[in-house]
Formats: sequence, C-alpha cells, structure tokens
Amino acid sequence: MEIVEVMFDDSKKTAFFKNYKFNLKKNLTVIVDGDRGLQFGKIVNIIDNDVKLEEAIDYSIVRISTKRDYLRHLNNLKDADLALSKCREIVSDYGLSMSVIDASYNFDCSQLLFRFVADERIDFRDLVKDLGSKFKTRIELRQVGIRDKAKEIGGIGPCGRLLCCTSFLNSFDSVTISMAKNQNVSLNPSKINGVCGRLLCCLKYENDVYSEYKKEMPKLNSKIDYNGEEVKVISVDVLNNSYKVELNDKSVVEIELKDESKK
Repeated sequence: MEIVEVMFDDSKKTAFFKNYKFNLKKNLTVIVDGDRGLQFGKIVNIIDNDVKLEEAIDYSIVRISTKRDYLRHLNNLKDADLALSKCREIVSDYGLSMSVIDASYNFDCSQLLFRFVADERIDFRDLVKDLGSKFKTRIELRQVGIRDKAKEIGGIGPCGRLLCCTSFLNSFDSVTISMAKNQNVSLNPSKINGVCGRLLCCLKYENDVYSEYKKEMPKLNSKIDYNGEEVKVISVDVLNNSYKVELNDKSVVEIELKDESKK
C-alpha cells in the first residue's frame, strides 16, 4: 500500500488517499472516495511507507479516471459556474449580506457546495431550500474567511511573489501578533498584513525557526558577562546569528554567536 496526494483543481486543495492496487504516478487523474463522496482529482505526490499518514487516512483511490470521467468532470465544472451565477442572483433577491465566492459539484453531482464570505452570522435556511429545489441535489453552504477569498482571487505579496495561499498553502493556520514580535518585525500594519488584511501567513511558518535559533541567544535586555564585565543585551539579530551589547562606557559591541565561546 502507498499514500498518494491528490489535488482537486476546482479548489486547488489537496488531500491524501490510500492506494492498494493501482499502478499510479504523478499527474495521473483519478476518482477518489473522500469526505465529499466521489471526486475527480490529479495525483501531485506519491508517498511510500508513511505510518503517521496511513493511520490518519480513511479514504482510498476508487479507480484511474477514463476519458468519459474527464468529460464528465469538465461538464461538472461548467454546471458549477452556472450554479454560482444562479446562487448569487437568489442571494441578491433575499438581500443577504454574504458574498458567494465559488461553487463545486462532487463527481456524481450528489452534492453541490457553495462557499461564501460574510461579516456576521447568516440565516440561510430558506436559501438552502430554494437552492435544493432549483438544483435537485444536496446543498451545502460553507462560510469561509477572508483568507479563502484572497486565495481564490490571487495576487502578488509584498515579497514580489505569488501569494502563498494561491501557490501552495492548502489550509490556514492561526497567525498571532506575538509571532511578528518574536521575529522583530515592525508592527506597522502595512508591514505585517497581507493583501487580505490579515497577518501574513509567512509569519507562521517562519516562526518556529526563529524560536529555535533564539534558544541559543541571550534574551533582549538581559544581563550577560562579556570579558569580565556585566553588560546589557540591546538587540538580537537572528538572521545574522548575532546580538549587540552595551558596555558600561556606553559603547556598543556586536557579538557573533559562533565566536561567543572565545570571549
């Protein structure tokens, strides 16, 4: 048995599935049985003997897709676009304060999922009834955050590259202001917020590295011994693996961590 990572191109998200009997390779399209029932997807990675993943996955590959499957998938995408337009019309008629960002059918069209953004709680029970009557299938409305909307729209980040959420992030972890402080980043909103208006996602996945490196460094404003003199740490530079201390004569010395044992 092997574990394969599958991407669904209607959402750009990936999930892991067990493969027991098929000869699979990257970029091959498959039909999988997942949390939304049957879905059409493309293999983006194959992982051998990952025990942790194996224990966490309950879903498996159903079959390698056929040309007929692919044509049906294309038709589903087209129908989902039409459903999205109709849903937005109905939402407007109801006067609901919500923005529907996308729609997607699962492979056998037994479920139609609409994702939306809203600033407050929405009572959409009547909307679900109307949509179910219109499309003759099970309807799911799922509220998502502003980050998800940014993922759908795309754009360029302050680093000059494609947004992380658009290019490779499949889920959004919690990002806190303490992470920015830990990395000595200016707390100016224009510096730490992404195009979505929320804290930059990269603050999260870079934070562990900063925390690990800081374990080897003295804390800011702490007192340490330097050449027999008690001095104060006035700055810590994780990227350059160094810190600065203020001597008793008010002069400042920069100390590289690798040379500290020589002092």
